[in-house]
Amino acid sequence: MNDNWLYEISPKRKLIDLNFQEIWRYRDLLILFVKRDITTVYKQTILGPLWFFIQPLFTSVIYTLVFNNIASVSTGNVPNFLFNLTGVTAWNYFNQCFTSTSNTFNQNAGLFGKVYFPRVIVPLSKVIAGLVKFGIQILILIVFYIYYIYQGSTVSPNFNIILFPVYVMLMALMGLGFGMIISAMTTKYRDFTVLIGFATSLLVYISAVPYPLSQVKEKMPDIAWVVQLNPLTQIIEGFRFMILDEGIFNLGSFLYTIGISITLFIIGLITFNRTEKNFIDTV
Repeated sequence: MNDNWLYEISPKRKLIDLNFQEIWRYRDLLILFVKRDITTVYKQTILGPLWFFIQPLFTSVIYTLVFNNIASVSTGNVPNFLFNLTGVTAWNYFNQCFTSTSNTFNQNAGLFGKVYFPRVIVPLSKVIAGLVKFGIQILILIVFYIYYIYQGSTVSPNFNIILFPVYVMLMALMGLGFGMIISAMTTKYRDFTVLIGFATSLLVYISAVPYPLSQVKEKMPDIAWVVQLNPLTQIIEGFRFMILDEGIFNLGSFLYTIGISITLFIIGLITFNRTEKNFIDTV
């Protein structure tokens, strides 16, 4: 009789289980979740999707005023605002992947307790939906890029631009991995819910988002290694390097970032799969 079953729902799962066949079977649900995440984020707001434009622009303006004009942080030959907008665009996608997936179990406890579907679809939908916002902000970046070139700036992309999809994948893997780990922890320890906002506020400053890594090495060489070992720093710095041809790119650091991102994703997936078996009893 087992041959007549489509599939069997069982609590016994592999340690690392990302069942692409099952995810593909539920692709319609995945698409539905993606549409929901896109349309409901700014529903019942006055400005709506305009927040996609406002947030990176205002953040870049503040960084330019504080770090470049007041603190005199140099961005080399790159216009200060364009430098900051590039870093903020990359950071925003990682932050979106991380924060939107970090409360998966608590936010969807009612749904998870009523019907079966691959739970990993929910955080995956957040990451895919974030690509829409990221794409819009990339368009904003392109507009200002063209504007500054028209104004006589010497910025230009370099051959590393072919790594653009890789950097996007690294941001997604790292954000998804972190998010699934925190989501599993929040089922027992609600303190992590408070920690998320606090941690991301600090993480942006040790990830070389509002300043170049070279400035840290020059002005604070004793603690530069902390920023340099942060894999997010390598992503932000590499992202700016391939687009603006300004910054630091090192093959060893790039491979290090790939290894950390994949490791975090695997740890997050293992933690997520183990937690989904019994989280409903603790949420």
